[in-house]
Amino acid sequence: MKIALGPILYYWPKERVEEFYATAACWPVDIVYLGETVCSKRRALRRQDWLAIAGRLRDAGKEVVLSTQALLEANSELLQLEQFCGNGEYPVEANDMAAVQLLAGKVPFVVGPHINCYNGETLSLLAGLGATRWVPPVELSAVTIGALQGQRPAGMETEVFAYGRLPLSFSARCFTARADNVGKDDCEQRCIHDPDGRPLHTQEDQRLFTVNGIQLQSGTPCNLLGELGSMAEMGVDIVRISPQAEGTEAVVRAFRAALDNHPAPELPALDYCNGYWHGAPGMAWQ
Repeated sequence: MKIALGPILYYWPKERVEEFYATAACWPVDIVYLGETVCSKRRALRRQDWLAIAGRLRDAGKEVVLSTQALLEANSELLQLEQFCGNGEYPVEANDMAAVQLLAGKVPFVVGPHINCYNGETLSLLAGLGATRWVPPVELSAVTIGALQGQRPAGMETEVFAYGRLPLSFSARCFTARADNVGKDDCEQRCIHDPDGRPLHTQEDQRLFTVNGIQLQSGTPCNLLGELGSMAEMGVDIVRISPQAEGTEAVVRAFRAALDNHPAPELPALDYCNGYWHGAPGMAWQ
């Protein structure tokens, strides 16, 4: 089973992003996803910056995939999407059907977790358009994914989101800007001050969600380290680790050790969730 490093879901300064991937080049990951998937106003890195990072990671022996935005709201975002889909060098992860339309019949592509793919008929349709890998929506249970494994077309890989705060939804409005009582157009990219998102607590002080610009995430990270055996049994090909501001290398090495049947290092001491995997409320831990 391979390990993939998903796209950074938060807004980090350019220097921090470049330093992160320079370090990740030495980690035991097989696949690295690059690109902005949340908000087009996050412009610390331009297209050429992402391609430069991609080249360095490829030289380090990593498979590189360019990830696309999940919610498109303007013509400028569509133009940027067209540039990424037509890069001519790297495969692309489609997180919106607009990307699927641009890629269909031209080059193989990855179906990201934000594409609504819940049944074998949809898997077959996407495979016919050129998809060679799919990432199930994060709310699907192990039972459902296992059933779909028996229906997936030949040559279709399955990649499961196995660690990180779950990307749950997107909005045309910006949660971070609203929390600071400013308009979305006047946000000044203030989410750059929240490298792991902004916690949203209930009145009982339970961390319910994480606010990440226009994206809403789970309050605690999903952790499926203990489910690798069942994933192997159902034929999962890849596990995805979503980058966090701290401790990502330790997570990668723990997953690699577990996959190699070696003693795994301890994960960061956090509260975790895995409810969706067990068919329970997503915030639950079993």
